[in-house]
Amino acid sequence: MNNLTEHYNQLYKTSAETISAGKYSIDLELKNESDSRFGITLLIRPNEEIKANIQHFIKELKKVEPEQYFYPDSDIHVTVMSIISCSTAFTLDQISPKEYIEIICRSLVDVEKIKIHYKGVTASPSALMIQGFPSDETLNNLRNKLRENFKKSGLQQSMDSRYSIFTAHSTIMRFQEQLQNPKKLIETAEKFRDYDFGEFEVKNLELVYNDWYQRKETTRVLGDFGLR
Repeated sequence: MNNLTEHYNQLYKTSAETISAGKYSIDLELKNESDSRFGITLLIRPNEEIKANIQHFIKELKKVEPEQYFYPDSDIHVTVMSIISCSTAFTLDQISPKEYIEIICRSLVDVEKIKIHYKGVTASPSALMIQGFPSDETLNNLRNKLRENFKKSGLQQSMDSRYSIFTAHSTIMRFQEQLQNPKKLIETAEKFRDYDFGEFEVKNLELVYNDWYQRKETTRVLGDFGLR
């Protein structure tokens, strides 16, 4: 947990400085209609109460930077594991979803409760995120089980190819235009830096075929896994 706090703090500090100095990055793919980067992700969605709290924050951000890209409720998620990273080379017909579902079911056998506490805000040079803190090691143990089982299976996967996932954040805003007032944006984020968005118990996990931004209209749910 402390490592995670440290990681989020460091990320926020460097990114807030970068953004305030006007050295942020714009995600040029957001408006690209022919963006065909797709992949497969196992994810968690927060409950309604938390989404409402997040929208309260988004409302404040929209006052400062209305032209940016904000995640609607339907797209807010925590990535458990990016099983096949989004790329233009991947299409759903390359795999049999059933085989992936079987491995996930096997990995979930001993999983007890997963709880995530959303508290505070962090940033990257091109986005703002809500900080998520799992209440114990259950989520990381599940990730390790998935890594192990998928590697053994020989199925197509690209887990941890970009970085080894250990956070539980949710991206809620991306920069798609030049920022009107970078300093004001960071001031607004600062107000929510330690805001308590709430805690929820994960009721189910979804396996989805998704685009880079997890947009609902392009997402296909391949499997839904209830937790006891």
